Amino acid sequence: MAEPISYRKIIHIDMDAFYASVEQMDNPELRGKPLAVGGSEVRGVVSAASYEARKFGVRSAMSGIQAKRNCPDLIFVRPRFDRYKEISKKIRKIFHEYTDLVEPLSLDEAYLDVTQNKKGNPSATLIAQEIRKRIFEEVGLTASAGISVNKFVAKIASDYNKPNGQKTVNPEEVESFLENLDIKKFYGIGKVTTERMYHLGIFTGKDLKSKSKEFLEEHFSKSGLHFYNIVRGIHNSSVKPNRIAKSVAAEHTFNENLTSEIFMVEKLERIAGELEKRLKRYNISGKTVTLKIKYSDFTTQTRSKTLPYFISDKGLLLETAKELLFQERMKESVRLLGISLNNLNTEIKKTVVVQLKFEF
Repeated sequence: MAEPISYRKIIHIDMDAFYASVEQMDNPELRGKPLAVGGSEVRGVVSAASYEARKFGVRSAMSGIQAKRNCPDLIFVRPRFDRYKEISKKIRKIFHEYTDLVEPLSLDEAYLDVTQNKKGNPSATLIAQEIRKRIFEEVGLTASAGISVNKFVAKIASDYNKPNGQKTVNPEEVESFLENLDIKKFYGIGKVTTERMYHLGIFTGKDLKSKSKEFLEEHFSKSGLHFYNIVRGIHNSSVKPNRIAKSVAAEHTFNENLTSEIFMVEKLERIAGELEKRLKRYNISGKTVTLKIKYSDFTTQTRSKTLPYFISDKGLLLETAKELLFQERMKESVRLLGISLNNLNTEIKKTVVVQLKFEF
């Protein structure tokens, strides 16, 4: 008699419109109103939008000008990251009462591996319900959850019944769940790749599954094998409690567009100083410096240079960023500058995942 297949039990928790919800919780006058965190109707980019604003097509990464066009009654508030971090710590404390295998993706979302958990609860679905209930009662915010056998499916599932809902995709349901999804719903398949797939006649997971490994590798190179696997529910990445950052960055959007490189250097000095603080806080250094430039027409350009040694010092970051700045002339006035450092001195260790059999 064949041994039963063993599965992990993964929960993806995603806070609902986190930044905007915190602002509405702290200021009752904002509740029920269309709200955008970040930017303004003149400058900047929307960091987060309330569900009332989303009904008008306001989305994160949208310019403040476009957001105001979509929703004339939109209210803009400045982000308060210290407050968001404070709330995030309270939420993560709840997570850790259930498992130490918590992998934060950002302040407002995380993966939890509850295959074996501190409550001894065999049901990942019930654990997710309990966590969401506690977040609402103890913090005052709603969260959504996806529950499945791996991180990829759990991530997709958490978006399925948003806001304030959850979805479980049991092991025997994984392939049919993925087959019926529009390909643009697949986590990690962005707008450009979606368009390429549409041109190849791939509109759903079922269409993707019908393509051979050779076909996908021919059209999508190394990503082809990844697409071939995920549509079959194959995704073996474990929940990493100490997930190692691949890059560290700092950037700033300006109140007025910059046209002079002299003013840009002044701004880069401040950005390099902020980046140095972040690097020293975590004792990180890196070799590859990338300068990010967003122009007044909202196009973005990056320029990179890899050094033969690790750096984290503000002076070296600034000198390299200046070199990249003067590499070629600006094509437009500049609305945003950023510096990031990758190729870091953090060692990524591969772990072997042992799957255990438990009732899902």
